[in-house]
Amino acid sequence: MCGGGGLILHSVDICGHRLYPPRFYCCKQYHCQIKSANVMAENDDEWISLQPREPLPSQCCGSGCKPCVFDIYERELRQWKRAKANGDKTLLSKNNEVNVNWKPFQSYGSNQNDSQLIVPEKWSAFEIVCVEQQAADAYLYRFQLPSGCRLGLTVGQHIVARGIVNDMEVQRAYTPVSPVDAEGYFEVLIKIYEDGLMSRFVKTWKEGNTVCWRGPFGNCPYKPNQYEQLLLFASGTGIAPMVSLIQYIVANEEDETFITLVGCFRTFQDIYMKPRLQELAAYWNVKTLFVLSQEQDLIHLLWSYREKTYLGRINCDMVKNFVNSCRRKPFIMVCGSITFNKDVLNYLNQLGLPEDDYFVF
Repeated sequence: MCGGGGLILHSVDICGHRLYPPRFYCCKQYHCQIKSANVMAENDDEWISLQPREPLPSQCCGSGCKPCVFDIYERELRQWKRAKANGDKTLLSKNNEVNVNWKPFQSYGSNQNDSQLIVPEKWSAFEIVCVEQQAADAYLYRFQLPSGCRLGLTVGQHIVARGIVNDMEVQRAYTPVSPVDAEGYFEVLIKIYEDGLMSRFVKTWKEGNTVCWRGPFGNCPYKPNQYEQLLLFASGTGIAPMVSLIQYIVANEEDETFITLVGCFRTFQDIYMKPRLQELAAYWNVKTLFVLSQEQDLIHLLWSYREKTYLGRINCDMVKNFVNSCRRKPFIMVCGSITFNKDVLNYLNQLGLPEDDYFVF
């Protein structure tokens, strides 16, 4: 032992060769090195625990959100790598814009700024205050906002809901059907699919539950009086952004845009939000038409629907008729399933309409 508590490693003979120790080892230095190694290992474990997790495919709603959950992950990963390289954890929180907020907004004051109620990169929880069945497979959910506050969306924008199914996170996009200036609440129309992953979560929703949302996303290319006529093609819950748009137009007394809505459903019973559509159709500049693919005849329909309903699947001749019946040259908007959108766009192309004349949600 050395006087300072060190250890001298003497030279030794191995197979006739004398090996000399490369250096003098101090016990204190030795233990410090071990301690330092342990600290480094602990730090590595801590950094690993702070590393962002790559989202599962189910966590992407598939609606082209900007930013998408994968965009957020890539940005957080770059931020994490920079913080780790600098050994500075404060870099993780300095610009961290993703903060899961499970606290219902009932606790916020009524003077909360609209733009702060919901943002694209943070989850905000809202309470369900009403559930209204619209059809056998669709429900209208009303969520509470602080008194006097608006959700802060522009017309046609959508928001994303998050659910947990079998310990797996799922996200889906929905367009509120409530007016953009609605205060104290917002509403979403949701179809329940028998084998849908998100539907399994939505089925559990009832009054008093809270659901996490983020947004808004998307954009609708519309300004008051921008077009003389709008021709809107919607299938199923694709009617949601159309209802939002029509409400926005009729609420503005200075907007004189003519609107023709073509709602495509399976049967008369499957038409969502009939009372609201009837109210909108009462405006001088709004016309509603329906295409029912599985209805056998018109005799069972209400009188007010018979003259404005077509039977069968929407086809090129129907689209041509709707376009030609517009009072002015229409700007066309389409929203529905992937198949529906593809079919309608195909018909528009067959009619020779340029891409600048239509928009797909």
